Amino acid sequence: MSLYVAFQMDPIEHVSINGDSTFRLGLEAEARGHRLFQYTADKLSYVEGRVVARGRPVTLRREAGNHVTFGDWADVDLSEFDVVWLRQDPPFDMGYITNTHLLDRVHPGTFVVNDPFWVRNSPEKLLVLDFPDLTPPTLITRELSLIRAFRERHGDIIVKPLYGNGGAGIFHLRPNDPNLSSLIETFSAGSREPVIAQKYLPAVVKGDKRIILVDGEPVGAINRVPAEGEARSNMHVGGRPEKIGLTAREHEICAVIGPVLREKGLLFTGIDVIDGWLTEINVTSPTGIQELERFDGINAAALIWDAIERKLAARG
Repeated sequence: MSLYVAFQMDPIEHVSINGDSTFRLGLEAEARGHRLFQYTADKLSYVEGRVVARGRPVTLRREAGNHVTFGDWADVDLSEFDVVWLRQDPPFDMGYITNTHLLDRVHPGTFVVNDPFWVRNSPEKLLVLDFPDLTPPTLITRELSLIRAFRERHGDIIVKPLYGNGGAGIFHLRPNDPNLSSLIETFSAGSREPVIAQKYLPAVVKGDKRIILVDGEPVGAINRVPAEGEARSNMHVGGRPEKIGLTAREHEICAVIGPVLREKGLLFTGIDVIDGWLTEINVTSPTGIQELERFDGINAAALIWDAIERKLAARG
């Protein structure tokens, strides 16, 4: 099965070839004989009934400083592709949401991964609200008084943007921290969106586990350990990945949420678990598959493409 595959992503020439999950997915696709095309989110358009993009064919290689060769610029109709990967990074803003609406118009004729309807309706920090028994105490609000009361009940809390990513804007506030009011004022001045607050889980200093699921099934995990003096474990801000397995509790979490992810067409997801508590379900552009492959030899990219090819073969 040779497929024509488009990646909607941030500029591929700037990715880290040893860390970027989209790059690894592209390498695996090429190894299977699939042809690749890449465009950025700002090049997606709707033109008189057609969803089109301006981009370039690409050839990839794991060669630092020379990892991509581009073909000529071209305007393409997305209905020409077998698969379109929605892999642009957040922020999950109106531009992102608009692109999911456009991709809705080609899916499922062109198989879009992950399903754009459910990407739009399953923001990372909101989908977890469907599983209150699995998550730490959580508050979503713009009301300072509610955040104060939440901190009084739970002591240390984490406050972060509802639609942020990569660890940006995450704050650890202790019971007597005097900066709560000014922090919320700063959030409110820059956005009309609420913030999310969660009870601080002290075990995060030992790591925030990223579990990779393929079509709802867990395939492995990595642990992300915060840098010394840092509250955030994201690798974008210095978190250190390390080898780790799944606990019985984490298998229970995956057994609960896996069928929901599968039903929604969220084929490649990464969930975040701290000390047995589910904190996020990443559906936009989850990362971690290269680290998983290095630590455990698990080729998640191959498992993901196996799942895609099975689904396409089943459609005939």
